[in-house]
Amino acid sequence: MSLLFSPLTIKSITLKNRLVISPMCQYSAEDGMANDWHLVHLGSRAVGGASLIMQEATAVSPEGRITAGDLGLWNHKQIEKLQAITRFIKAQGAIAGIQLAHAGRKASCAVPWLGGNQIAQSNGGWQTVSASNLPFYPADEAPIALTTDDIIKVVSDFKAATERALEAGYQVIEIHAAHGYLIHQFLSPYSNHRTDAYGGSFDNRIRLLLEIVDAINTVWPAELPFFVRLSATDWVENAWDEQQTVQLSTILKNKRVDVIDCSTGGNVPGVKIPIEAGYQVPFAKAVKHQAYILSGAVGLITTATQAEAILQNQEADLIFIARASLRNAYFGLDAAKALGEEIAWPNQYVRAN
Repeated sequence: MSLLFSPLTIKSITLKNRLVISPMCQYSAEDGMANDWHLVHLGSRAVGGASLIMQEATAVSPEGRITAGDLGLWNHKQIEKLQAITRFIKAQGAIAGIQLAHAGRKASCAVPWLGGNQIAQSNGGWQTVSASNLPFYPADEAPIALTTDDIIKVVSDFKAATERALEAGYQVIEIHAAHGYLIHQFLSPYSNHRTDAYGGSFDNRIRLLLEIVDAINTVWPAELPFFVRLSATDWVENAWDEQQTVQLSTILKNKRVDVIDCSTGGNVPGVKIPIEAGYQVPFAKAVKHQAYILSGAVGLITTATQAEAILQNQEADLIFIARASLRNAYFGLDAAKALGEEIAWPNQYVRAN
């Protein structure tokens, strides 16, 4: 059997294969509410053979949205449609996961097809927040630096959203601490210029994430998988880097986190990233072998043979597919065929196999 289509048990959950649909924002919600687009988008990928379907970055508060089109879990009204989505995913033999997020200073933006730029408060946007009052782009409105009381609310928002995620039927949770969003803004000395207990030293900069993890662990069942997505490097000097990522991953492992979903970048505008096929895989390998925790590889992984090679070379434990799954919702079914594997197709589609 190929490694890509071998099962993996994480706590009480067994994934039928190592193929994960990466969380990808659809910018199609209204007031944080999911709709039929999200059901079809996520459901199609469950039909398509992946073992774990990770829902897009879902905001824990209205001000934590990247755009007004982001999904949210800040109130109970948002749960009902999500329950329909998780039921459908499970009916296809897949696991439903959710990524919880707060955009911080990268919030209050237009959806990508309308330019993606930050919307000023005077034009219907909202006040952004961050570790420090440094805007992402110089032309953006400066965020407000979170006070200690504000930080307590952020932690509480993540905890409450986790409780709602559990009620909605998700069996895997992931905290978005990457891509230049709020938690990443605290992690990196590039964006965190604080002088209090949440800034300066490594231990201080990781404090917010650890407080969120501790709060989630009080409500998320110990037998269910817990992921964290990290940007392993900011791709500039004197910022967040691989060594700090490995160090943090070791700490997270001791706090019941099971998988580090390894991405990069997003916190420094205009930085030159050496993009090529599998360019982020070395970071997943470093986390796996130096922090001794399961890792997920993501980023320009586009073929079954490439994914299989990453697993065979012990560079990661899970393969997160993003844009390749947008081009082909049934990537998993095609990947199995490419690797000579026989996997179950939905009865409705068997005639095409």
